[in-house]
Amino acid sequence: MDQLPLALAWFAYAALHSLLASLAVKAAVTRRWPGFAPWYRLSYNVFAGIAALPLAWLLYTVPGDSLWAWRGAWAWLANGLAAAAVACLFIASRGYDMDEFLGLRQLRGGRGEPVDHGSFRISLFHRFVRHPWYSFSLVIVWTRDMNEAMLVSAIAITAYFVIGSRYEERKLIALYGETYRRYRQRVPALLPLPWKYLGGDETDGFR
Repeated sequence: MDQLPLALAWFAYAALHSLLASLAVKAAVTRRWPGFAPWYRLSYNVFAGIAALPLAWLLYTVPGDSLWAWRGAWAWLANGLAAAAVACLFIASRGYDMDEFLGLRQLRGGRGEPVDHGSFRISLFHRFVRHPWYSFSLVIVWTRDMNEAMLVSAIAITAYFVIGSRYEERKLIALYGETYRRYRQRVPALLPLPWKYLGGDETDGFR
């Protein structure tokens, strides 16, 4: 029961985060406050960061009992995987239009359409999973020492990535149509599979 506030906070954060990212809300803001529309993406990112602060506070002020901790060679392996995942997150960012993602391009262009206009890119990691940021983030989360609060958070983050990626892909299909449908058939969402990936010479067919 000590972790119930944290679990509820994660649920509220995920629900609000998804709602504000939806095309319906973006379209409503564009219609009602067209002058604010170019600021929407940047404001959304800032709000997401601020809204995560209560989660961090609950995570560290009510940690609960320790469940497991990596020791010896296992600690080296866990921390090595986490460090590699952090490095891969930065490398994977090259596969995204970061100006578009952060909302800077919308500000510079004064653009207020509800749908983002980043080009469809297949980076090295996108050949193996459709959501590499999510995949690498999960590696980081699940290689940490676990107390009760961290386990609740890890489960919540995992569930949000699984469910949220499905909603995100509805927007990607709306934006990229058949190209993304074909890509989705060829590449797994979060967990790489050795028999399901795009060869380097196949990516041109998805541009």
